[in-house]
Amino acid sequence: MTTHVPAPIAVIAHYNLLERLEPAGPGELFRARDTKKGRTVAVRVLPAGFVDAAGRQAFMERARGLSALSHPNVTTVFDVGEHDGRVYIVFEFLKGQSLRTEMGGRAINVRRAMDLAVQMADAVADAHACGYVHGGLSPDSVVITAKGHAKIPAFALASREGFTGPDAAHLHDYDSPEEARGLASDERSDIYSVGAVLYEMLTGRRPLHRGASAPSASNPTVPREVDDIVLRAVAPNPDSRYQSAAALAAELRSIGSLLDVRGVVGDDDDQQQAPPHSASRTIVLAIVMLLVLAAIAWWFLR
Repeated sequence: MTTHVPAPIAVIAHYNLLERLEPAGPGELFRARDTKKGRTVAVRVLPAGFVDAAGRQAFMERARGLSALSHPNVTTVFDVGEHDGRVYIVFEFLKGQSLRTEMGGRAINVRRAMDLAVQMADAVADAHACGYVHGGLSPDSVVITAKGHAKIPAFALASREGFTGPDAAHLHDYDSPEEARGLASDERSDIYSVGAVLYEMLTGRRPLHRGASAPSASNPTVPREVDDIVLRAVAPNPDSRYQSAAALAAELRSIGSLLDVRGVVGDDDDQQQAPPHSASRTIVLAIVMLLVLAAIAWWFLR
Protein backbone atom coordinates (compact mmCIF):
# COMPACT_ATOMS: atom_id res chain seq x y z
CA MET A 1 0.00 0.00 0.00
CA THR A 2 1.42 3.36 -1.01
CA THR A 3 0.72 6.66 0.74
CA HIS A 4 -0.21 9.56 -1.49
CA VAL A 5 2.05 12.54 -0.91
CA PRO A 6 0.51 15.84 -2.05
CA ALA A 7 2.51 17.98 -4.44
CA PRO A 8 4.11 20.98 -2.72
CA ILE A 9 2.75 24.42 -3.51
CA ALA A 10 6.30 25.77 -3.18
CA VAL A 11 9.75 24.66 -2.07
CA ILE A 12 12.10 26.51 0.29
CA ALA A 13 15.48 24.88 0.82
CA HIS A 14 14.64 21.26 1.74
CA TYR A 15 11.12 22.11 2.93
CA ASN A 16 8.13 21.28 0.74
CA LEU A 17 5.34 23.74 1.55
CA LEU A 18 2.10 21.75 1.53
CA GLU A 19 -0.62 23.97 2.97
CA ARG A 20 -1.11 27.63 3.80
CA LEU A 21 -2.20 28.24 7.40
CA GLU A 22 -3.65 31.20 9.26
CA PRO A 23 -0.50 33.12 10.24
CA ALA A 24 -1.52 34.79 13.56
CA GLY A 25 1.53 36.98 13.10
CA PRO A 26 3.65 38.60 10.40
CA GLY A 27 4.24 37.05 6.99
CA GLU A 28 2.96 33.71 5.72
CA LEU A 29 2.65 30.42 7.60
CA PHE A 30 2.74 26.97 5.99
CA ARG A 31 2.49 23.35 6.95
CA ALA A 32 5.54 21.79 5.34
CA ARG A 33 7.54 18.59 4.98
CA ASP A 34 11.16 18.49 6.03
CA THR A 35 12.58 16.18 3.36
CA LYS A 36 15.85 15.68 5.26
CA LYS A 37 14.34 14.74 8.61
CA GLY A 38 11.15 13.21 7.24
CA ARG A 39 8.88 15.17 9.57
CA THR A 40 6.04 17.67 9.35
CA VAL A 41 7.01 21.19 10.35
CA ALA A 42 5.65 24.73 10.27
CA VAL A 43 7.43 27.33 8.15
CA ARG A 44 6.91 31.06 8.67
CA VAL A 45 8.09 33.26 5.81
CA LEU A 46 8.51 36.83 7.01
CA PRO A 47 7.69 39.80 4.76
CA ALA A 48 10.51 41.12 2.59
CA GLY A 49 10.71 44.37 4.55
CA PHE A 50 10.41 42.86 8.01
CA VAL A 51 14.10 43.55 8.66
CA ASP A 52 16.41 45.71 6.58
CA ALA A 53 19.50 44.33 4.88
CA ALA A 54 21.85 45.87 7.44
CA GLY A 55 20.17 44.16 10.40
CA ARG A 56 19.19 40.91 8.72
CA GLN A 57 22.19 38.88 9.79
CA ALA A 58 21.90 39.98 13.41
CA PHE A 59 18.18 39.22 13.31
CA MET A 60 18.79 35.71 12.00
CA GLU A 61 21.41 35.04 14.66
CA ARG A 62 18.98 36.11 17.36
CA ALA A 63 16.29 33.89 15.83
CA ARG A 64 18.68 30.92 15.67
CA GLY A 65 19.34 31.44 19.36
CA LEU A 66 15.72 30.41 20.00
CA SER A 67 16.67 26.82 19.24
CA ALA A 68 18.43 26.81 22.62
CA LEU A 69 15.05 27.10 24.33
CA SER A 70 13.78 23.72 25.44
CA HIS A 71 10.50 24.04 27.27
CA PRO A 72 7.36 21.90 26.89
CA ASN A 73 5.20 25.02 26.53
CA VAL A 74 7.32 26.74 23.86
CA THR A 75 7.27 25.71 20.21
CA THR A 76 10.67 24.32 19.23
CA VAL A 77 12.63 26.22 16.56
CA PHE A 78 14.41 23.90 14.13
CA ASP A 79 15.93 26.19 11.51
CA VAL A 80 16.31 29.77 10.32
CA GLY A 81 17.30 30.76 6.80
CA GLU A 82 16.82 33.12 3.88
CA HIS A 83 15.03 32.49 0.57
CA ASP A 84 14.59 35.02 -2.24
CA GLY A 85 15.46 37.86 0.11
CA ARG A 86 12.96 36.77 2.77
CA VAL A 87 13.77 35.26 6.16
CA TYR A 88 12.03 32.04 7.11
CA ILE A 89 11.77 30.29 10.48
CA VAL A 90 11.05 26.58 10.79
CA PHE A 91 9.49 25.22 13.98
CA GLU A 92 7.46 22.30 15.23
CA PHE A 93 4.04 21.78 13.71
CA LEU A 94 1.26 21.61 16.29
CA LYS A 95 -2.12 19.94 15.99
CA GLY A 96 -4.65 21.87 17.99
CA GLN A 97 -6.48 25.15 18.12
CA SER A 98 -5.87 28.66 19.33
CA LEU A 99 -6.72 29.66 22.87
CA ARG A 100 -9.15 32.15 21.33
CA THR A 101 -11.06 29.23 19.80
CA GLU A 102 -11.18 27.34 23.10
CA MET A 103 -12.48 30.45 24.87
CA GLY A 104 -15.25 30.89 22.32
CA GLY A 105 -15.89 34.50 23.32
CA ARG A 106 -16.80 33.67 26.91
CA ALA A 107 -15.20 33.06 30.28
CA ILE A 108 -13.88 29.54 30.80
CA ASN A 109 -13.61 27.37 33.91
CA VAL A 110 -11.56 29.14 36.58
CA ARG A 111 -9.29 26.19 37.34
CA ARG A 112 -8.65 25.56 33.64
CA ALA A 113 -7.76 29.21 33.13
CA MET A 114 -5.31 29.11 36.04
CA ASP A 115 -3.63 25.94 34.70
CA LEU A 116 -3.13 27.50 31.26
CA ALA A 117 -1.80 30.71 32.82
CA VAL A 118 0.74 28.68 34.84
CA GLN A 119 1.95 27.01 31.63
CA MET A 120 2.30 30.37 29.87
CA ALA A 121 4.08 31.95 32.83
CA ASP A 122 6.47 28.99 33.07
CA ALA A 123 7.31 29.27 29.37
CA VAL A 124 7.86 33.02 29.60
CA ALA A 125 10.05 32.58 32.68
CA ASP A 126 12.23 30.12 30.76
CA ALA A 127 12.55 32.58 27.88
CA HIS A 128 13.49 35.37 30.26
CA ALA A 129 16.20 33.18 31.76
CA CYS A 130 17.68 32.84 28.25
CA GLY A 131 17.64 36.62 27.72
CA TYR A 132 14.47 36.92 25.63
CA VAL A 133 11.24 38.82 26.14
CA HIS A 134 8.19 37.65 24.25
CA GLY A 135 6.02 40.63 23.39
CA GLY A 136 3.52 38.59 21.39
CA LEU A 137 1.24 36.77 23.81
CA SER A 138 -2.47 36.78 23.05
CA PRO A 139 -5.31 34.25 22.89
CA ASP A 140 -4.73 34.19 19.12
CA SER A 141 -1.03 33.30 19.32
CA VAL A 142 -1.23 30.71 22.10
CA VAL A 143 -1.90 27.22 20.72
CA ILE A 144 -3.81 24.61 22.71
CA THR A 145 -2.52 21.20 21.65
CA ALA A 146 -4.63 18.10 21.09
CA LYS A 147 -3.71 17.03 24.65
CA GLY A 148 -4.92 20.34 26.08
CA HIS A 149 -1.54 21.94 26.80
CA ALA A 150 -0.61 25.55 26.03
CA LYS A 151 2.22 26.34 23.62
CA ILE A 152 3.52 29.87 23.10
CA PRO A 153 5.00 30.74 19.68
CA ALA A 154 8.78 30.90 19.67
CA PHE A 155 8.83 32.98 16.49
CA ALA A 156 7.51 35.98 18.40
CA LEU A 157 10.23 35.82 21.01
CA ALA A 158 12.55 38.78 20.67
CA SER A 159 15.83 39.82 22.20
CA ARG A 160 15.80 42.88 24.40
CA GLU A 161 16.48 44.95 21.28
CA GLY A 162 13.20 43.62 19.91
CA PHE A 163 12.08 42.52 16.48
CA THR A 164 11.69 45.49 14.16
CA GLY A 165 9.97 46.04 10.85
CA PRO A 166 6.67 47.31 9.43
CA ASP A 167 4.75 44.25 10.63
CA ALA A 168 6.24 44.13 14.12
CA ALA A 169 3.02 45.61 15.52
CA HIS A 170 1.34 42.24 14.90
CA LEU A 171 3.48 40.81 17.69
CA HIS A 172 2.00 43.15 20.29
CA ASP A 173 -1.74 42.48 20.36
CA TYR A 174 -1.81 42.44 24.17
CA ASP A 175 0.88 44.97 24.89
CA SER A 176 1.35 46.47 28.33
CA PRO A 177 0.46 50.09 29.20
CA GLU A 178 4.11 51.12 28.90
CA GLU A 179 4.46 49.49 25.48
CA ALA A 180 1.26 51.20 24.32
CA ARG A 181 2.81 54.54 25.29
CA GLY A 182 5.96 53.75 23.32
CA LEU A 183 8.12 53.32 26.42
CA ALA A 184 10.80 50.68 26.92
CA SER A 185 9.54 47.21 27.81
CA ASP A 186 11.11 44.44 29.84
CA GLU A 187 10.15 41.13 31.42
CA ARG A 188 7.36 42.81 33.38
CA SER A 189 5.64 43.64 30.09
CA ASP A 190 5.37 39.91 29.41
CA ILE A 191 3.96 39.44 32.91
CA TYR A 192 1.26 41.97 32.05
CA SER A 193 0.45 40.03 28.85
CA VAL A 194 0.10 36.75 30.76
CA GLY A 195 -2.15 38.50 33.26
CA ALA A 196 -4.21 40.10 30.48
CA VAL A 197 -4.79 36.75 28.80
CA LEU A 198 -5.75 35.21 32.17
CA TYR A 199 -8.10 38.14 32.82
CA GLU A 200 -9.83 37.51 29.50
CA MET A 201 -10.09 33.78 30.18
CA LEU A 202 -11.87 34.60 33.46
CA THR A 203 -14.11 37.42 32.22
CA GLY A 204 -14.36 37.22 28.43
CA ARG A 205 -12.82 40.67 28.00
CA ARG A 206 -9.46 42.39 28.21
CA PRO A 207 -8.43 44.56 31.18
CA LEU A 208 -8.21 48.32 30.85
CA HIS A 209 -4.76 49.88 30.82
CA ARG A 210 -5.77 52.55 33.30
CA GLY A 211 -6.69 49.91 35.88
CA ALA A 212 -8.96 46.89 35.74
CA SER A 213 -11.86 45.91 37.94
CA ALA A 214 -11.64 42.59 39.78
CA PRO A 215 -12.51 39.60 37.55
CA SER A 216 -15.08 38.50 40.14
CA ALA A 217 -17.03 41.70 39.45
CA SER A 218 -18.19 40.15 36.16
CA ASN A 219 -17.61 36.47 37.02
CA PRO A 220 -18.72 35.64 40.57
CA THR A 221 -17.15 32.16 40.38
CA VAL A 222 -13.66 33.74 40.58
CA PRO A 223 -12.32 33.47 44.15
CA ARG A 224 -10.92 36.56 45.87
CA GLU A 225 -7.42 35.08 45.97
CA VAL A 226 -7.44 34.79 42.18
CA ASP A 227 -8.64 38.40 41.91
CA ASP A 228 -5.59 39.52 43.87
CA ILE A 229 -3.17 37.65 41.61
CA VAL A 230 -4.71 38.87 38.35
CA LEU A 231 -4.94 42.50 39.44
CA ARG A 232 -1.30 42.49 40.52
CA ALA A 233 -0.23 40.96 37.18
CA VAL A 234 -2.05 43.63 35.15
CA ALA A 235 -1.17 46.61 37.35
CA PRO A 236 -0.66 49.73 35.17
CA ASN A 237 2.64 50.47 36.95
CA PRO A 238 5.32 47.82 36.17
CA ASP A 239 6.78 48.28 39.67
CA SER A 240 3.49 47.10 41.16
CA ARG A 241 3.42 43.84 39.19
CA TYR A 242 5.12 40.55 39.90
CA GLN A 243 8.77 41.16 39.17
CA SER A 244 9.31 37.74 37.59
CA ALA A 245 7.16 35.34 35.60
CA ALA A 246 8.40 32.53 37.84
CA ALA A 247 6.90 34.30 40.87
CA LEU A 248 3.56 34.67 39.06
CA ALA A 249 3.56 30.95 38.15
CA ALA A 250 4.42 29.97 41.73
CA GLU A 251 1.62 32.13 43.16
CA LEU A 252 -0.92 30.66 40.75
CA ARG A 253 0.18 27.13 41.64
CA SER A 254 -0.04 27.83 45.36
CA ILE A 255 -3.52 29.34 45.20
CA GLY A 256 -4.66 26.63 42.78
CA SER A 257 -3.66 23.92 45.25
CA LEU A 258 -5.46 25.74 48.07
CA LEU A 259 -8.63 26.05 46.00
CA ASP A 260 -8.44 22.37 45.04
CA VAL A 261 -8.43 21.46 48.74
CA ARG A 262 -11.44 23.69 49.33
CA GLY A 263 -13.19 22.30 46.27
CA VAL A 264 -14.85 25.63 45.53
CA VAL A 265 -13.56 26.46 42.05
CA GLY A 266 -16.01 25.86 39.21
CA ASP A 267 -17.62 27.55 36.25
CA ASP A 268 -21.03 29.10 35.79
CA ASP A 269 -22.61 25.79 34.82
CA ASP A 270 -21.33 24.17 38.02
CA GLN A 271 -22.77 26.99 40.08
CA GLN A 272 -26.11 26.85 38.27
CA GLN A 273 -26.44 23.11 38.79
CA ALA A 274 -25.90 23.21 42.57
CA PRO A 275 -29.24 24.80 43.65
CA PRO A 276 -31.48 22.12 42.05
CA HIS A 277 -29.60 19.36 43.92
CA SER A 278 -29.99 21.28 47.19
CA ALA A 279 -33.69 21.82 46.53
CA SER A 280 -34.20 18.12 45.81
CA ARG A 281 -32.58 17.13 49.08
CA THR A 282 -34.79 19.62 50.96
CA ILE A 283 -37.95 18.19 49.39
CA VAL A 284 -36.97 14.61 50.23
CA LEU A 285 -36.26 15.55 53.85
CA ALA A 286 -39.62 17.33 54.12
CA ILE A 287 -41.47 14.27 52.80
CA VAL A 288 -39.66 12.00 55.25
CA MET A 289 -40.55 14.30 58.14
CA LEU A 290 -44.23 14.33 57.11
CA LEU A 291 -44.28 10.54 56.94
CA VAL A 292 -42.73 10.31 60.41
CA LEU A 293 -45.28 12.75 61.87
CA ALA A 294 -48.13 10.88 60.20
CA ALA A 295 -46.88 7.60 61.68
CA ILE A 296 -46.67 9.15 65.18
CA ALA A 297 -50.18 10.58 64.86
CA TRP A 298 -51.59 7.23 63.75
CA TRP A 299 -49.95 5.48 66.74
CA PHE A 300 -51.48 7.93 69.24
CA LEU A 301 -54.92 7.67 67.64
CA ARG A 302 -54.78 3.88 68.04
